[in-house]
Amino acid sequence: MKMDPFERIESTLFVVTYGRSGSTLLQNLLNALPGYVLRGENANLLGSLVQSWQDLRSFYPEQLERMRIAGPLPSGPHQPWYGYEAIEVDQLGRDLAQVFLRNVLRPEADSRVVGFKEIRWHEDPALFEPMLDFLQRYMPRARFIFNTRDHAEVCRSGWWKTMEPAVVRQELQQAEALYGKWQAAHPESCLALHYNDYISGPEAWRRLFDFLGEPFDPELVQATLDRKLMHMKWKKRTIPDRRP
Repeated sequence: MKMDPFERIESTLFVVTYGRSGSTLLQNLLNALPGYVLRGENANLLGSLVQSWQDLRSFYPEQLERMRIAGPLPSGPHQPWYGYEAIEVDQLGRDLAQVFLRNVLRPEADSRVVGFKEIRWHEDPALFEPMLDFLQRYMPRARFIFNTRDHAEVCRSGWWKTMEPAVVRQELQQAEALYGKWQAAHPESCLALHYNDYISGPEAWRRLFDFLGEPFDPELVQATLDRKLMHMKWKKRTIPDRRP
C-alpha cells in the first residue's frame, strides 16, 4: 500500500518577500534539495482563506457573550444566531489548512518539505500576522524565510522602476518592518536572508542549510547560481506587466 504523501511531510516552509528580491533564485535552490517542493506565487490566495478564519476568530467571543446575555445556551431555532456557539474556530482553521495543503501546495509522493514563496504578504498589513500565525498553528512544523534585497537595486528592477523611488522605498521599509516584528517574536522558526549576501557565492548559503537541517552542498549551490533565470524576459516577450 502506498503511503499518503501528507504522511511524509516533515515540515512546511514559506518564503516571505517582495518582488524582485531574488526569491526565484532562492526558490530554485530549495527545489533542488531532495524531497523539497516549494511552489511559486499564488497571488496571495492564502490571504483570502485566512481572512475568513481571522474574521471568525476576532468576532466569535464578542458575539458569544451577546448570546449568553440574551438567553440561555445552547441557542434554539427561534433565535437569530441559532447554532453559532457550536462553531469550532480551530477546526475551521485546520480544515482550511488542509484544503490549501492538498489543493494548492499539492505534495508529491516523495515530498518531505513543502511550501511556497509569495511576494504579496505585506500588501494588507493588518492580515500579515494572522497569515503567518495561521501557518504556524495549522501547518506541519512551519518555518519562515524572510528574503530581502538592497532597496536601490529593487527600485531599478522590474515594475518597480516605473514607480517613484521614494514610494518604492517606503513600501519596502514597511514590508521589512512587518518581517522584523514577526522574526523577533518567533526566532526559532525564522531565518533572514539578504540577496546581496548570498549572491556572492556558495559559502554564504551555509546558514540556510543549517537552518533547514540539511547537509551543505556547495556544488549544488554553485549550479543554482550559474543557472540563468528567464522569467522576466518571458514576461517581456509575451504579456506586458501591468502591475502599478
